[in-house]
Amino acid sequence: MSWDILVQTLASGLLIGLIYALVAIGLTLIFGVMDIVNFSHGEFLMFGMYSSFWLFALFALDPIFTLPLTALFLFALGALLYKLVIRKITNAPMVSQIFTTFGLMILFRGIAQFFWKADFRTIENSMVSGQVSIAGIQIGMPQLTAGVGAIIVTGVIYLFLTRTRLGAALEATAADKEAAQLMGIDSQKMFALAWGIGAACAGVAGVLLSTFFPIFPEVGANFILIAFVVVNLGGFGSVVGALIAGVLVGLIEVMGGFLLGPQYKMLIVLALFLGMLMFRPQGLMGKS
Repeated sequence: MSWDILVQTLASGLLIGLIYALVAIGLTLIFGVMDIVNFSHGEFLMFGMYSSFWLFALFALDPIFTLPLTALFLFALGALLYKLVIRKITNAPMVSQIFTTFGLMILFRGIAQFFWKADFRTIENSMVSGQVSIAGIQIGMPQLTAGVGAIIVTGVIYLFLTRTRLGAALEATAADKEAAQLMGIDSQKMFALAWGIGAACAGVAGVLLSTFFPIFPEVGANFILIAFVVVNLGGFGSVVGALIAGVLVGLIEVMGGFLLGPQYKMLIVLALFLGMLMFRPQGLMGKS
């Protein structure tokens, strides 16, 4: 194995890991605030990809330019979904919450199949198509753009949570809902905000992926499983943990597939997941 191939493989793992992190951040934010595991999170990513595709196919709008519009659409969808469905199960048993979000996953996939069939679609000739050479390493422009975009969005989410009053209110609700309510924080608004931001993160990840990854109704399933691994590895509720774990999982997946074969890459990731559950179930950045 030459040095160039090793570096190029690591670069690929880093870039896809940043996408994993962005998807996982939305998932961990919802869980951190509400203690609800959202099995329909991957479908937000799918809707983001389809939104990007149809805006490009019908209006020739490049995904990079439609990214803010898609983010707003997914934010509204997430907040509306909380108002109409999730709000009714916030105090329900965990089994009811799991079946509700799992049912939403099936519903959203069915809607996508009904309207857009099971065809695989791609976005060709985007403004970020092609390759770029960095220090002699060839990297696809779509992957590089997606990685940089994921870093920017993750940074914006982190600054929002740590530097704004609304973000502080969201963090306070995640830490202690009852105490936050006593201080005048409307928990219902915080829950809706968490769902909106979570859906927007997945939607943005979908837009970034749409420039180089096939678009089809079950595409969310390819990422939701890894997102759960990332969230567990980083620590449920930790944005920083999700970022670190996403990059780590991306590197392990790509290097494992390269060294042992593509058929073994998910085996390595899932083995890491099981090992974390056994020896540190709270994750890298989770509280003991």
